[in-house]
Amino acid sequence: MYSLDQIRNGLSSPALLLRELNRLYYTRFDTHSYNPNGIDLMDEDWDVLQILDACRYDMFAEQSTLPGELESRISRGSNTMEFLHANFDDREMHDTVYVTANPQFRRHEDEIDAEFHAVIDVWLDEGWDETYNTVMPETTAQYAMEAAEEYPEKRILVHYLQPHYPFIDPESTFDKKHIHETDDDTIDFWHEIMFGRLDIGADDVWPLYRKTLDESFPHVQEVMETVGGRHVVTADHGNMVGEPARPVPVREWGHPQSIYTEELVKVPWLVFDNGGRRTVRAEEPHSETEGVDDDVVSSRLKHLGYTE
Repeated sequence: MYSLDQIRNGLSSPALLLRELNRLYYTRFDTHSYNPNGIDLMDEDWDVLQILDACRYDMFAEQSTLPGELESRISRGSNTMEFLHANFDDREMHDTVYVTANPQFRRHEDEIDAEFHAVIDVWLDEGWDETYNTVMPETTAQYAMEAAEEYPEKRILVHYLQPHYPFIDPESTFDKKHIHETDDDTIDFWHEIMFGRLDIGADDVWPLYRKTLDESFPHVQEVMETVGGRHVVTADHGNMVGEPARPVPVREWGHPQSIYTEELVKVPWLVFDNGGRRTVRAEEPHSETEGVDDDVVSSRLKHLGYTE
């Protein structure tokens, strides 16, 4: 069932209504809670897995300077929340340490009900960059290398924020400020473009998007070359930058949930072996963060363009 607000939004925005038709098509009228064609991330073969947020396969293939063999995979989600639920819901992952720059896991922690050996929240306190309102890739990489040293018998799962906006470019402003009313549930600039409220096009976005990905590569590579084991570099989902969606050809921006176009769910899968494999064993969970402040989580998510 749709709420009254959702009905009003759909009637006032034809693009939003067409998006909903596409979503119903991909979820078979809500009979699928995630993309059934996607891989189970935790069942794949890796010791250290680095996730780039909102990185398209074609974008990665064109720009990557990283060592290793590039393949592709299909993600279970077209946005981060769907990805987290689809891969982690109700799972016991006591052999894995999750190092994350993205606060989404903490926001939905009770619903996801997953148990890692430890969760390291890079976005808290000194990990957060006030200039760009994000977590810089070098910070996430440093936390990842420290976690690998502290937990030598665990798989290390690393979740960067890049190339997701805010973009790493001091000259861009549209991606680094709140331009919405506080009760507006379409708070990111992708929605503003889609609904004609922001005069920004693909030619404006792509250079910033690409630059932000390039800024990440040296730090991802440092982790690959510092930590021993089998490395995989991938993405949680992709992104659309004005391409027509399917089957209804509305122009899409960003990464709406449950829209399984190639741009949104085809992700890189770069495999690199650095020496021998890590010896991994499961142990009871160890909490790195106690009592995460909900207000801090909300503030971080708003800067990153996420709704509650």
